[in-house]
Amino acid sequence: MRRLQFHYVPKHASWLNMVEIEIGVLRRQCLDRRIGDRQRLVTEIAAWEDQRNAAGARVRWMFTTERARAKLARAYPDPAKES
Repeated sequence: MRRLQFHYVPKHASWLNMVEIEIGVLRRQCLDRRIGDRQRLVTEIAAWEDQRNAAGARVRWMFTTERARAKLARAYPDPAKES
């Protein structure tokens, strides 16, 4: 337990969605097969990461503030309407 660190982060955050998207891409592109040992897994993930970074891969976030206000009005109130 001494080595365990807790980091409290919001459960509903856009950055968390982007992380989940990247994990999904990693799973489909790299982890879609059995990898027998830990060192091979580390090597495969590092190669995938290098290729992904070299390609300049990005997550294109399409949930704008306007869409958030339309969908989640209570969580994203429009400051212009409150004045």
